[in-house]
Amino acid sequence: MKGQVYKIHSDFYYIHSEDVTFECKIREVLKKQAQKILVGDFVEFDNGHITSIYPRKNYIPRPAVANVDQVIIVSAVKEPDLDFLQLNRYISFAEYYGLEVKLCFNKNDLSSDDSLIEKVFSIYEPLGYDIVFTSALEGLELDEFEDIMKGKLSVLCGQSGVGKSSLINSLNPDFDLRTKNVSEKTLRGTHTTRHCEIMRVSDEIRIIDTPGFSNLKFDFLLPHDVAKLFREFRPYLNMCKYQDCLHLHEDGCILLKEDIFAPERYESYVEFVKEAKEYKERIKYQGKKTESRFKQTHNKTAVKISVNKRQGSRRTLKQDLYKELEDE
Repeated sequence: MKGQVYKIHSDFYYIHSEDVTFECKIREVLKKQAQKILVGDFVEFDNGHITSIYPRKNYIPRPAVANVDQVIIVSAVKEPDLDFLQLNRYISFAEYYGLEVKLCFNKNDLSSDDSLIEKVFSIYEPLGYDIVFTSALEGLELDEFEDIMKGKLSVLCGQSGVGKSSLINSLNPDFDLRTKNVSEKTLRGTHTTRHCEIMRVSDEIRIIDTPGFSNLKFDFLLPHDVAKLFREFRPYLNMCKYQDCLHLHEDGCILLKEDIFAPERYESYVEFVKEAKEYKERIKYQGKKTESRFKQTHNKTAVKISVNKRQGSRRTLKQDLYKELEDE
């Protein structure tokens, strides 16, 4: 049977198939092949065991989900205060994995500062991002929030305490997801969601609620690749005087001359380039080539036997035997 993994808890995988839920475990052969199953994966299963995983159309490692249609980045207007660096970090990660991005700014009832709303629209609307301001507590703009999710599997991501679970509860109170107030001591959100799970809000809307996190870093790509993650940079990437331009302080940089970016976006870009430089320096003298743990033969994946456990050929065994006899 074929189905989609909607929740993972411990060693159990919960699968939706034809409106029925199945609890399964993973076959040992898949464990040996080190094939990780994510929420959102389509799998084949039989007699309570997952036997194979279908190819993914996309995935993101944090939160670890697959086959999503869009990422909705949820930020709080207040409590915690809107952090443009973290917002741009989430956006850039979604751009890196080629996912559609939409922006939701929750807790709008806590702020009477219209200048913040104007700033958000002035920065992100020209870049083509859909924007919605909501209040889960007072039910503001929830219709608009529903509209951007219709017909799609959406993953909500953002820092702890921004109100992701509260938004889902507002759409469907039957879920009754656990929520907490922002810590008065740290002014930061506290973790309430512990795992990823696909939740069916209605026949048209499915959402993946995810744990909040903030320690994302661009410590996996090279500095020249960072600019590709910023939409406003892309039309100018090949127009600088020097091909290796990082758009920081170089002579002849078209981006610095044109002044095309908002300060909040450029400050984030500089920070991400700094992290990428640290990564480049770290791998400068490291070989990255590693031997694959499994091999492909006749369209089937098989686990490679380690050198220590691999049986020698008959010729090698004979040669070793003759050598031992000669030594004696």
